Amino acid sequence: MRSRTLGRSGVEVSPLSFGAAGIGNLYTPVTEEEARAAVDAAWDAGIRSFDTAPHYGLGLSERRLGEALAGRDRAAYTISTKVGRLLEPTGTSGGDDLANGFAVPATYRRVWDFSADGVRRSLEDSLTRLGLDRVDIVYLHDPDDHGEQAFREAYPALERLRAEAVVGAIGAGMNQTAMLTRFVRDTDVDAVLCAGRYTLLDQSALTELLPEASARGTSVVVGGVFNSGLLADPKPGATYDYAVAPRELLDRAYHLKALAQRHGITLRAAALAFPFGHPAVAGVLVGTRSPYEVLDAAEQFAVGVPAEFWTEARAADLLPADAPVPAEEPA
Repeated sequence: MRSRTLGRSGVEVSPLSFGAAGIGNLYTPVTEEEARAAVDAAWDAGIRSFDTAPHYGLGLSERRLGEALAGRDRAAYTISTKVGRLLEPTGTSGGDDLANGFAVPATYRRVWDFSADGVRRSLEDSLTRLGLDRVDIVYLHDPDDHGEQAFREAYPALERLRAEAVVGAIGAGMNQTAMLTRFVRDTDVDAVLCAGRYTLLDQSALTELLPEASARGTSVVVGGVFNSGLLADPKPGATYDYAVAPRELLDRAYHLKALAQRHGITLRAAALAFPFGHPAVAGVLVGTRSPYEVLDAAEQFAVGVPAEFWTEARAADLLPADAPVPAEEPA
């Protein structure tokens, strides 16, 4: 996979990144062996960018990812993690974390902290769990309800860490576009991670975020290209943004799937390709939890989507007329 550089940072990412929430036991358990096999499969498929966070499995994702990458050439891959939630021991061994989406014991609790000290503490703890002396990218993680502190304290702390060469690139990761646009406009972030807001079903990032990023030379990494499942496998009960998809969106996904099939491709291939039509997009991030899911994502990513698919999608009002579409060659 041809690597892309994030903004002006010099940090490179593969266009397809491995999202490690799944190996942190997102929703259901994953064994140690399965987690390692998923990372190994990603490496064998040419993926060299890996994204994690303390939030994912109360640190389990970071630990498993670090162990799976141990022994590999550190210069050959890129790791991103996130700050904003500190993990504090609960002092108990009972209960689970399923209320937060992870099938792990509730031995820690998350504490929101976007202070400068919290940023440094979070990064130090992440490095310990990863077994590394540095990470390449650090994102502010979901600062939606902590915007004032994130801009006043957390962002300047990340800027200092970048100046000290502790990290190579900095940014913010969110499920919304308004605050990400503010980060692009008002700070010197290298990249933003935008989840679910630039997909075949939601192009809201096209209004402000992507044009602003292009104008300022900031990279955008797009997560959630399947909108939590609907674009991977549309069917009754499929989820859109982690809730049961409304009938209107389910019907739209069915139409997109049928159009893809007429052109000899899968809906997953089209969903993975779509973000690359915009020049600000440096990569897509896909959450995977098994070798099968990794290989499927890599295979679908390698498919060239025919130009006629995009033309017909626009003509059928399945995509906006002004949405840029990628070239037929895979990214």
